[in-house]
Amino acid sequence: METNDSMETLYSAMGIAKETMEFGREILAGLEERFHMIDETAEYNQLKVLKAMQENRVSEACLLGTTGYGYNDIGRDALEAVYASVFHTQDALVRPQITCGTHALALALMSNLRPGDELLSPVGKPYDTLEEVIGIRDSMGSLKEYGVTYRQVDLLPDGGFDYEGIRAAINPSTRLVTIQRSKGYQTRPTLSVGAIGELIAFIRQIKPDVICMVDNCYGEFVERIEPSDVGADMCVGSLIKNPGGGLAPIGGYIAGTKTCVENAARRLTSPGLGKEVGASLGVLPQFYQGLFLAPTVTASALKGAIFAANLFERLGLAVIPNGSEPRHDIIQAVTFGQPEGLIAFCEGIQAAAPVDSHVRPEPWDMPGYDSQVIMAAGAFVSGSSIELSADGPLRAPYTAYFQGGLTWPHAKFGILKALQHCLDAGAVRLP
Repeated sequence: METNDSMETLYSAMGIAKETMEFGREILAGLEERFHMIDETAEYNQLKVLKAMQENRVSEACLLGTTGYGYNDIGRDALEAVYASVFHTQDALVRPQITCGTHALALALMSNLRPGDELLSPVGKPYDTLEEVIGIRDSMGSLKEYGVTYRQVDLLPDGGFDYEGIRAAINPSTRLVTIQRSKGYQTRPTLSVGAIGELIAFIRQIKPDVICMVDNCYGEFVERIEPSDVGADMCVGSLIKNPGGGLAPIGGYIAGTKTCVENAARRLTSPGLGKEVGASLGVLPQFYQGLFLAPTVTASALKGAIFAANLFERLGLAVIPNGSEPRHDIIQAVTFGQPEGLIAFCEGIQAAAPVDSHVRPEPWDMPGYDSQVIMAAGAFVSGSSIELSADGPLRAPYTAYFQGGLTWPHAKFGILKALQHCLDAGAVRLP
């Protein structure tokens, strides 16, 4: 068994100063009760996933997969039934052919909107990579090119919904409402499932037939319920985030009504084929096991986010959410006000990674973004943001967006390493 002394020696050998360790220990002492509550939610969600797998009779044969057309892929079909059970929806589309979260969202939008329809975002501007999908920034193949118009209503200064603005924006052409749960590269609060339910109920009072889609990225299993439990017609997300549990090597999901999911399937494959084709190509064991692990992996990431918030808040930095606020996703924003802090933070996260810890991240022009972005992502699955990672655009106010951690010990170490790099760069000082 490791002694406290040998543990400190190991941390020291890995670049963490004694003072940094002591400061981290002080912060953690006040978080025991919150961590216990996170563990209880993880237990609930673990049982929910287990129940869904048992009820849908997942068998060893479900893990084998198919090639070619993928006809009669029992494992793929059972997995989609499991997702539908977990999210309490009529159907689900869970495929390795969906390449990422943005692809899943684009698929859901483009398959359920038609020329002349209007898309409404009642929670302000969506995530950067959706701007070209929608046509906010001109791009080949955007919804705008296909005659779909777009309207948005910004949140109020306090982060609340502008109900009167939303009422005025809804019109006969409004076909689909997109609600982004997480903050993206913004400093607004993440939306709780309860708040999303209230928003959907309000919108349905005005236009009952509107489709309500929730971008659920980073939010799965943080709470005991999902947006589909409070009226969302579609929940959409990425398997290299929360629900993939760190094992899924690719993929996305759309869980929702039969009609919405079938529309998405026909867009992903072709009319007349829909869900019937699409081979699973040997990834089903990772998809199933990743989903099984997802509640506890999400809990580890959530503990890391709360630890980071309390630690950097104590150093006088602006953090969103703050150290005591309830959590509705795994993302933690830390605002440095200057580029050196953002860069040092990301360098520390990279240095804490199990993969590519020896490289140094640099800002670069990433596809889909209008500013240079620095990303720290030394992950087993490239770009996985349920693994310990951090990123942010090189623009004022120079905010780092931190998320992930497959295990709590790794999340803890990564945060201390990020702090150490910030201290060494002179971006922060210990109190």
